[in-house]
Amino acid sequence: MAKEQDHSKIHTKDFNFYYGDNRALHNISVEIPEHKVVAFIGPSGCGKSTFLRSMNRMNDVIDGTRTEGIIQINGIDIYDKTVDVVELRKLVGMVFQKHIPFPKSIYDNVAYGLYLGGKKPKSEVDDIVEQSLRRSALWEEVKDRLQDSAMSLSGGQQQRLCIARAVAVDPEVLLMDEPCSALDPISTAKIEELIGELKDTYTIIIVTHNMQQAARVSDYTGFFYMGNLVEFDKTRSIFTTPAKKETEDYITGRFG
Repeated sequence: MAKEQDHSKIHTKDFNFYYGDNRALHNISVEIPEHKVVAFIGPSGCGKSTFLRSMNRMNDVIDGTRTEGIIQINGIDIYDKTVDVVELRKLVGMVFQKHIPFPKSIYDNVAYGLYLGGKKPKSEVDDIVEQSLRRSALWEEVKDRLQDSAMSLSGGQQQRLCIARAVAVDPEVLLMDEPCSALDPISTAKIEELIGELKDTYTIIIVTHNMQQAARVSDYTGFFYMGNLVEFDKTRSIFTTPAKKETEDYITGRFG
């Protein structure tokens, strides 16, 4: 588990998630440190993406789901009925597997969340758009064509644009669900480098099937299997001296 000097950003205790009668997550308890990159690995259908989407309540839109237990961010239980889900999703941004920019200009894609938040002076929006594109390592590539369609960008650029869109509303946590699975190796390397730079500003949680990627980018790794968080520790420990046999078997390719 995280050492005391790593300040906890997200705390979960005995968190369970159900799709109807199907229990998808079993008593997930974990402390996720602030300003670190955490990777969740495990075979398909093991619950890691369900857990990721539970942290900004994206699963709320699915009929028949329910939860038990606690997920706290900054000490606040995000499933408390007083929590404003819109505000929660500003606090906890999300980058999806499929890079889907809106059919709008590059500028408007980044500014979209700002428009939803209410009217801001154009100069302020301009500054935030530029800062967000710089943070996503895209500014130099698009600064002269901000009014071009976002659909004209390459796949890797579109994914970085989606990251810019997520950070524009000033979140504290970034969730990334297989952000590189549809990208070529060069674009993947750029996204991985970007993740390393962004953790100074954000707490980043990434779900990935790529164990090499988890080893490269994360500070901590959690191994999910059949809805259970089998093991959570510093990434180096998980990949070199895992405490649980199931973790070792998965990492060494005996199943998965």
